[in-house]
Amino acid sequence: MPIDITRRDFINGAVIGTSGLLLTGCGKEVATGMPVTANAPGLVNPPDPSAYYPPTQTGMRGSHEGSFEVAHELAWRGNKPADYEALDEHYDLIVVGAGMSGLAAARYYQQKMGADARILILDNHDDFGGHAKRNEFHQDGRMMLSLGGAQNIEALSGYSDAARELMADMGIDDNFIEFMNQQTPDDVFLAGKMEAENGIAMPGANGHVTVGGNWLAAMFGGKDYEKSVRALPLPTAEQDKLIDLFAGHQDFLDDFSLSEKWEYINTTSYNRYLVDKVGLAESTLPILNAIVINLAGVSGWNLTVLEGITSGCAGIKSMGWVGKATAKLAELALDSLLSVTMFPDGNASVARLLVQKLIPAVSPGMQGTQDVAIARFDYSALDQENHATRLRLNSTAVGVRENNNNQVEVDYVQQGKAQRVTADHCVLACYNALIPHLCPEMPKAQKEGLSYGVKTPFVYANVQLKNGQAYSKLGATLFQCPYDPFQWVSTSPAVAVGGYEPPRGPDDPMVVFMMRSPMTGPEQPASCRDQLRMARHTIYSTPFDDYEQQIRQQLQSLLGQHGFNHETDIQAITVNRIPHGYAYAYLSLYDPKWEEGQAPHEIGRAQFGRISIANTDSEATALMNLAFDAAWRAVEEQTA
Repeated sequence: MPIDITRRDFINGAVIGTSGLLLTGCGKEVATGMPVTANAPGLVNPPDPSAYYPPTQTGMRGSHEGSFEVAHELAWRGNKPADYEALDEHYDLIVVGAGMSGLAAARYYQQKMGADARILILDNHDDFGGHAKRNEFHQDGRMMLSLGGAQNIEALSGYSDAARELMADMGIDDNFIEFMNQQTPDDVFLAGKMEAENGIAMPGANGHVTVGGNWLAAMFGGKDYEKSVRALPLPTAEQDKLIDLFAGHQDFLDDFSLSEKWEYINTTSYNRYLVDKVGLAESTLPILNAIVINLAGVSGWNLTVLEGITSGCAGIKSMGWVGKATAKLAELALDSLLSVTMFPDGNASVARLLVQKLIPAVSPGMQGTQDVAIARFDYSALDQENHATRLRLNSTAVGVRENNNNQVEVDYVQQGKAQRVTADHCVLACYNALIPHLCPEMPKAQKEGLSYGVKTPFVYANVQLKNGQAYSKLGATLFQCPYDPFQWVSTSPAVAVGGYEPPRGPDDPMVVFMMRSPMTGPEQPASCRDQLRMARHTIYSTPFDDYEQQIRQQLQSLLGQHGFNHETDIQAITVNRIPHGYAYAYLSLYDPKWEEGQAPHEIGRAQFGRISIANTDSEATALMNLAFDAAWRAVEEQTA
């Protein structure tokens, strides 16, 4: 039954907490008279409520109202202002996009050309970081952090020299990564502790049935896998098939020759294999799909068998010789996906480190990685005339071109005002799909390459709870929830780095992190790119009230049997809507194999005179280190 939200404590997600602290909601600032104690463990003064400070805003975030309308008018209808106010501002470099790649491009340029280089960074959102957004909550004088998007720092051994140097410049090296690992409790799965207990939760007659232990290990035939499966609310016949799949009791492809097996796993979807060969009912598939949906943003219908098992899906023991041959590959891939480190606000802290390097005045007292998580940021310092580097938020680019003076003109709209600035060079670190509309003079083949990929949508929600008493009784920090709107539910990253002291005990307030991918439908004839477009539309068309309803229902069912009451225990909700999420990665079922240099992203990223392109789309992989590589390439092009 739907939950009837009759208490309007919420203002688009923000409530009056029991402490008396008013949280911000829907981009509107509210006052607080809450006295706090500074410098006590885990206690941090909340930001000045009269100041502009996006991280504490709740309600609908990510692609929030005001961030996308101008771009959609341009991309969908070709509409943009006819006249622009030409500002008396000329820069050495203009960067469009203040995500990881854009911030890195500005920093690479600054390092190469000197601290006096004039740089302007434009971004359509009300906060910097792109997908690496910081969600910040305050209760009883305690600050709680969680991630609003990009989160992982992969092993630095996989970084290029340029990317490693950029990380080292911020204070993130192998020693610091090891320190982060040491500061992550062993029971925190989200921050990369694969051995930590993690569970699965499924709706039952009296609320969710939860199975703890190590569900991820169980999926690969680990300890107590049979006991875990038998605890699921499934028909015995389906349990039997899952046990066979996890344990490797039989080779489900034993009727194929070796070459036929290899052909099959490269041309058949993972879910089709589960239905046709393992014999699972389609209604059981979400249990096997939950992990890959949240790691890759697509379902087992979109991946080949080989792509599925090398992306963390179960079943590698049940394909005989082929399974054994690919076991090491799958092990390495899974380890790479899950053995990660993160700041308590995800990669938002990396964005903060970059911004502070570019504009020291934003937080002049910050000591880098020592206090990045708790340092005060003065957003009014981002765009000051006397600073060599300026970061201008709420500014959507609508046109980028070279003029007859060997300059780049950049048109943008900031809060309804159409303005124009110029630069010697420009780096476009925005979405690939928007670039053809910004630069219509580009060659047709390049525009087609830029338009090919479709970004993978997600929703990241963070829910502030009065305390962690109910959640602590679940027995694990993270649960896969394959039949719910949000497929992963976890504690926020309890990582004590950057000066941050996370909540520890069940009596402390806490933040629950929830992750949703809309790619959960049945098998479809449409291409994956079209499916992603439809999923994006679903995210855009779902209002905050619906997300709130889903969150309340899911948490009440999951935690209600442990004394949780959504009406009194939920203090605030932040929904990070990410319709344009991960960069599109090519899939064997849908995309051809292009010759080197001829893939759409390679054609699309070609230098266009004084304009270069830097983003993860240009690398066809959604990894932070590749965002840095793209930025380095773009800056090298413009400074050669």
